[in-house]
Amino acid sequence: MGQPRELPEDDLVYSTRVRQLKTYYSQEIQLLGIPLLKNARDEYNLWQRRFWEHRVRDESDLSTHIDYIHFNPVKHGLVQKVIDRPYSSFQNYARQEMLPNNWGGKSLQGEFCE
Repeated sequence: MGQPRELPEDDLVYSTRVRQLKTYYSQEIQLLGIPLLKNARDEYNLWQRRFWEHRVRDESDLSTHIDYIHFNPVKHGLVQKVIDRPYSSFQNYARQEMLPNNWGGKSLQGEFCE
């Protein structure tokens, strides 16, 4: 199975692209033998049901979205501190000293538009 390709700049069919990406990664996860749990609707608890389209406007907007992604595990109670999430790209940011190890925490709650 081939890897997902880069999306053309003028490709605005987000729902199709998201579906293709979810299908690809779901199949790859199953090939790795990682168990997936099903919810009450008999759907796998791997993906959120909906997504909201948002075209990143500039570097500042991109930075805000990266912060949101890094902080989400804290917001949802999966970890106490952002650095505690071992699979987060935050680990790379901290290792490269782009963000301090103690970045985040309670001070960021409520700062992200949702």
